[in-house]
Amino acid sequence: MLKRFSELLRRVLEHYLFLCRWLLAPFFVMLTLGLFALMVNAARHLLSMLESIGSNTEDRIILGLLGLVDSTLTGALVLLVTISVYENFISGIPATRREGWPGWVGGIDFTQLKLKLLTTIVAISAIRLLEVFMDVPKLEDRDVIFYIAIHLTFVISTVLFAFSDRVTISGQTEKKNSNEFVPKGEAGERE
Repeated sequence: MLKRFSELLRRVLEHYLFLCRWLLAPFFVMLTLGLFALMVNAARHLLSMLESIGSNTEDRIILGLLGLVDSTLTGALVLLVTISVYENFISGIPATRREGWPGWVGGIDFTQLKLKLLTTIVAISAIRLLEVFMDVPKLEDRDVIFYIAIHLTFVISTVLFAFSDRVTISGQTEKKNSNEFVPKGEAGERE
């Protein structure tokens, strides 16, 4: 009787936890609304650039364009995270579901998502650092050093994550390959 009750309790708890994944759905809606806010801000930025075409220096135009690239990368990052997390934790999205969908939809696992996330953050950081370098005369040395240190932290973290991921995958592949070629009689002896 106690064993049946504990089994029933376990199944109810697992079902409840599985349904709770849908609590993430409002976060995805908020992220996409945040994309709209980002787009409006980028459009205002572009309009301000266009209004001052004749009076801007080349450096100002480049800085404005870098700001737009930064906004674009940030928007792509938000969209990538939204779709990938939905796909990995809520409900799978087969790439064949819709005509014209990108090939990566339905194919990014959580490790790939983290790596794409980190590389996009490094790219955004690099753009910000380039903006800083273009305004070096206006900044204190301490601020420039902090920007460089932050960027290097992102770069090193990304490289270390990619390396550890590669080592993990390599180890799993070796283990899988070594288990595939074991004769039937010896499989029990190895373990």
